[in-house]
Amino acid sequence: MKKLRFVISLTTDDNDYQQEQARCAKEAAQRLGVELDIIHAGNDAITQSQQLLKVIQSPSGPRPDGIVFEPVGGTAFPQVARASAAAGIAWAVLNREAEYLSELRKTYKIPVFALTSDHLEIGRIQGRQFNALLPTGGTVLYIQGPSGSLAAQQRAAGMYETKLPEIQVRVLKAQWTEASSYQSVSSWLRLRTSHETRINVVSGQDDSMAMGARKAFQEIANQSERERWLALPFTGCDGLPETGQAWVRSGLLAATVVVPANTGQALEMLVRSAQTGAMPPEQTLTVPSSYPELKQIAARKTEKSRSAFV
Repeated sequence: MKKLRFVISLTTDDNDYQQEQARCAKEAAQRLGVELDIIHAGNDAITQSQQLLKVIQSPSGPRPDGIVFEPVGGTAFPQVARASAAAGIAWAVLNREAEYLSELRKTYKIPVFALTSDHLEIGRIQGRQFNALLPTGGTVLYIQGPSGSLAAQQRAAGMYETKLPEIQVRVLKAQWTEASSYQSVSSWLRLRTSHETRINVVSGQDDSMAMGARKAFQEIANQSERERWLALPFTGCDGLPETGQAWVRSGLLAATVVVPANTGQALEMLVRSAQTGAMPPEQTLTVPSSYPELKQIAARKTEKSRSAFV
């Protein structure tokens, strides 16, 4: 049996979650004994679409057995997906719902499926973390992913679903990177409204954006104002062991949401399908969790409040 070959297409290489996606893919490929090529789209949907079409339509060399990709923009590239399926290349979508999957699964007898983080539940957990940090209400500065990202929209929807009505949310937009969040928060700090709004928690839809916000606050010239901002609780999402979870343990973040990387699982599903002929489920959800647990967040908040009065 020939050695299977797969292509992984990721959104960027300067985001800690995407870096973990690449690491998990390489580990899984080595363990499964398959060949793997990883490409990054530089957070540009057009670039990603062109990269994938080049892989599918390449006249030289063998085509891959499957493509696993995490979309950059608001679409899961239905035309590219059809081209892949027509070429006999399996197609796995990560962290995105794709309405065309059912149609392709009926038309082509190859693995076509989605493996996604439960973004609504990620948002719900983050909303519950806000409740633990602000049990009597307050205002959250919320750094959200790009407008065209379904993951960003669903995380926000989940957060609004579970947060207390007494908690207000001030939204800024960024691009899933520390640098973009830094720029967004720095620009906001130059506005009068940033001084008129009393913020109680700073939160990013991923850990790198939360850290980008911290970087912006660290550059405030006024020492007392800078210290006030940096003393606030910061929260994020993704919760990787060496970044998000480590930042919680060091005190840079008050909480994060652990979002399991899923490239390795997608490769396992593709290899299993190639070996057994069984079609993977149309959609599989991974399960996020709070780090630390919600009761620990509340306990730490209470302990910190008491120490402030000692």
